[in-house]
Amino acid sequence: MHDSSSRTCLPPFARAWVVAWLLPLATVMAASPAPNVLFLAVDDMKDWVNCLDGYEGVVHTPNIDDLASRGMLFTNAHCPSPKCAPSRAAILTGLYPSTTGLYDNNQWWYPNLPGVVTLPAHFRRSGYHAAGAGKIFHHTAGNHPPNQWDDFLPLRFRNDGWFRGAKINYPWSQHVPEPAQFPFSGVDGLSHENDWGSLPIAAEDYDDALSTDYAVRFLQAKHDKPFFLACGLFRPHLPWYVPQEYFDRYKLEDIVLPQVPDDDLQDIPPVGLKLAKDRRGDYRKIKQADRWKHAIQAYLASITYADAQLGRILKALEQSPYKDSTIVVLWSDHGWHLGEKQHWHKGTLWEEATRIPLVIRAPHSSPGVCDRPVSLIDLYPTLVELTDTEAPATLDGKSLVALLENPTQPWARPARVEYLRGNAAVRSDRYRYIRYKDGAEELYDHQTDPHEWNNLAADKDMTDVKKSLARWLPQQWAKPAAAKKGFEFDPDAFTWQDKATGEVTSAAAK
Repeated sequence: MHDSSSRTCLPPFARAWVVAWLLPLATVMAASPAPNVLFLAVDDMKDWVNCLDGYEGVVHTPNIDDLASRGMLFTNAHCPSPKCAPSRAAILTGLYPSTTGLYDNNQWWYPNLPGVVTLPAHFRRSGYHAAGAGKIFHHTAGNHPPNQWDDFLPLRFRNDGWFRGAKINYPWSQHVPEPAQFPFSGVDGLSHENDWGSLPIAAEDYDDALSTDYAVRFLQAKHDKPFFLACGLFRPHLPWYVPQEYFDRYKLEDIVLPQVPDDDLQDIPPVGLKLAKDRRGDYRKIKQADRWKHAIQAYLASITYADAQLGRILKALEQSPYKDSTIVVLWSDHGWHLGEKQHWHKGTLWEEATRIPLVIRAPHSSPGVCDRPVSLIDLYPTLVELTDTEAPATLDGKSLVALLENPTQPWARPARVEYLRGNAAVRSDRYRYIRYKDGAEELYDHQTDPHEWNNLAADKDMTDVKKSLARWLPQQWAKPAAAKKGFEFDPDAFTWQDKATGEVTSAAAK
């Protein structure tokens, strides 16, 4: 037997380790100095990263894979909405589109929700220095108000003097004619937004390289208080413009095309068929030009390019004094269709458009893999708990800290995805249930049908499954927020004047 005095013989460092191991993660972090947050976003990146096995061929994502091996990789993570602006607004406000009315890209979030506390604003209020670069909110003008940040570098497209103003400051930038090389993809009839290729500029002049440079410089600098640093990479969002070396990583003969059964859409209700048909014209033009493999090559090249930029940022973190005191979060705003269900782009409630990479690495946490269904709506409350800051009064998500501590614990809450008003999907461990605004349904069993080819909604044996999932659907849908056309926006003063009431909302720096 050991006497009680033997328990005091552990050296101080060992006693500290034992205490840290026994205490929950959030408690340990709360007792430590306030951790920093590195908030890394990529755009339109589906589950085609090596660590998620979403692509049936080879994809080169060594930096994402390395981060996943050192953090918690969520293999069943989904976006709040399969479109840029509503998804990002939901992530950064912690509120679903059905709560805010922000359903589409044609809405500014700030004049509709001037009182909401966004994630960067939350950290500013909590004593953090909030800085960012690139695409965090939607990239178009008016979506990164200066009063949300201490410092922010907006996304800039420096493509050999080809400043595509319509992509950043529409409608206030002047149009610049397409360059002589356009279309770089070789597909006539595609707009520059849907183009791909290698531009005749230096690698360091690409837009994402500039955003990455900002993040690297920030991490190399000295900071006297905790920081929230957000860096949003535009790739693999279209146009897929990246240096040639990334195209060279993928030989056309090795490209694996998605499987698209001829009868896949026969059991889809009309509203689902309408969503699948949207942007199908781009898909047909690409196939008719015999450039389907070339397009997928460009998408993969863009993923690997984004991975390389992430590697630069993560290397800067590892070489900084902040490496052991910084929470790292990597996420994508939604997925992407490359012909699956005869669809091109995003904007559906199927797995291809909603499943995304999500990795969270926190100090004092152990690496692992979690296959529980989670949503990016959960990031806000997760970071609040990890940093021991005071949460806003209302958040729709649920903290994932419990899963960081034990990724296999029971988790009853499925992931919910909303697209436009009245349409939503619920993704559980096994099933995806979709209900459209007209009441039409789809149900897929991922245990037997990972491609979602067989709609089981009409199967009477599935009634109880549908009922159990349907209770997670929105009970109410907010009225759509005012569209951009309802305001006069001054991009210099950062004010909006409501055309109907004359009321002015200001987001000038504070």
